[in-house]
Amino acid sequence: MKQIIHIASRELSTFFDSLTAYVLIIMFLGFSGFFTWIYGDDIFFIGEANLNIFFTVAYWSLFIFIPALTMRSIAGELKAGTLELLLTKPVSDWQLIFGKFLSTLLLIVIALAPTVIYYFTLWAIGPVDHSAILLGYVGLLLMSMVYISIGLLTSCIASNPIIAFLSALSIGVFFHIIFDVLASNFVGFLGGVFSYLSLSTHFQSISKGVVDTKDLVYFFSIIFFCLFTSKMILSNRNL
Repeated sequence: MKQIIHIASRELSTFFDSLTAYVLIIMFLGFSGFFTWIYGDDIFFIGEANLNIFFTVAYWSLFIFIPALTMRSIAGELKAGTLELLLTKPVSDWQLIFGKFLSTLLLIVIALAPTVIYYFTLWAIGPVDHSAILLGYVGLLLMSMVYISIGLLTSCIASNPIIAFLSALSIGVFFHIIFDVLASNFVGFLGGVFSYLSLSTHFQSISKGVVDTKDLVYFFSIIFFCLFTSKMILSNRNL
């Protein structure tokens, strides 16, 4: 556990040293604040005390931002030639993967933390469904964990950060958009399969305040598969 925390803190400091974290947080808060409170259906006038607009904006923003954060996780180490040096230290492949995963997740949590102000502002306007908003944040974190794990996987496969970014984005498009489109165009068994594979199906279910075991199984199955595959790829590199 000590090694995981050390890798996570090292990676997190790298984000802030390179201004990546500041750019992400400023852009994310700018997008979410503008679209939540100003543009389109102004939250002050829609007549409902909820953060659905914010969750929709965050759902799309994080989908794009996360691959940009993870693209250098392993591919950057490979390109710089520091991965072999890092693995010579008393750090296992699992610890390296989990450390990288945890650092990106912590950065997402830091980016989301200031938006709690939106919740308190909304609460001051009128009565809110506290559990729905809480689960909306849980849904964003679960979605982020999925895309972080996908980003780590492509970063392990690709030797170039740009290729890792484009690969993660391409895979994410299937979960974010294509499976949902296919589900709406098929009925019966195929329609059900595509609907289950669509990330939006599970995100919307949780963000509406409904926690279903099948949604949790969906998220954690993808996360485990991607992290396990990343570990296997790293192990093969060390052979």
